[in-house]
Amino acid sequence: MKKVWLAIFSALLLAGCASATQSNSDYSSGDMAFAEMMIPHHEQAVEMSEIAFLNTSNPEVLQIAQEIKDAQSPEIELMKSWLGDTESVHSGHVMDGVLNEDEMSNLRAASGAEFDRLFLQEMIKHHKGAIEMAEDVAGSKNKVVADLSASIIAAQKLEIEKMRELLLKQ
Repeated sequence: MKKVWLAIFSALLLAGCASATQSNSDYSSGDMAFAEMMIPHHEQAVEMSEIAFLNTSNPEVLQIAQEIKDAQSPEIELMKSWLGDTESVHSGHVMDGVLNEDEMSNLRAASGAEFDRLFLQEMIKHHKGAIEMAEDVAGSKNKVVADLSASIIAAQKLEIEKMRELLLKQ
């Protein structure tokens, strides 16, 4: 039921956001910084999910990886639309929850139950970082940004709970 609710909420949110034709001037510098940092953060979560498709056969881990990819891919496109052709000034900054190259290499090298444990632990950390970033713009005056922030916070809190439950089964 939660999955259905989340899918409906996300679809409605993104449909409403997609119809909003706003220019860069409609976003504060904080909104823009959020997008510039959240895009690569989400891209890494999608990459981690794609690694899961190759490195595990656990249906529950595969399901959460698919849910993450399905939720975050359209959010990436939405945030890219805010930025338009502007150059990213935050791409080199360290973001909460982002895995470094060694951690990503370890994830790529793991398989089976070891991969499942590592994926879940790292994705929980990754999601906590995204929640912190989203909380920073939760009070945005721009409804599109505030709505996306609320959606990210709600969805990723639910996913963290699912991943914690899966870790307990390990």
